[in-house]
Amino acid sequence: MKCCIDRIGTTMSDAVVLVPGNTLLTENPEEGRALAIKLARLTVKATQPDATIRDKLRPAYAESADSLLAAVHIVSTEFATIAAANSYWR
Repeated sequence: MKCCIDRIGTTMSDAVVLVPGNTLLTENPEEGRALAIKLARLTVKATQPDATIRDKLRPAYAESADSLLAAVHIVSTEFATIAAANSYWR
């Protein structure tokens, strides 16, 4: 039985968990960086939920310097958010 439907029509149990553990708090900056990478990857998965299409597109961006730099920028932004949540810059 479907308990809830989100705005794209999947059940909540099928939805991508965008913040693992529902927290940005980490034990240290290394874990924060790993979380930033995971959040960026989950964003891609939420944006393109079809794994077959993601796999098909991967070679195109894997060999594109601009695409790779864009990915690095996204991870950096995620890490800055996590760093702020954890007061890494104090």
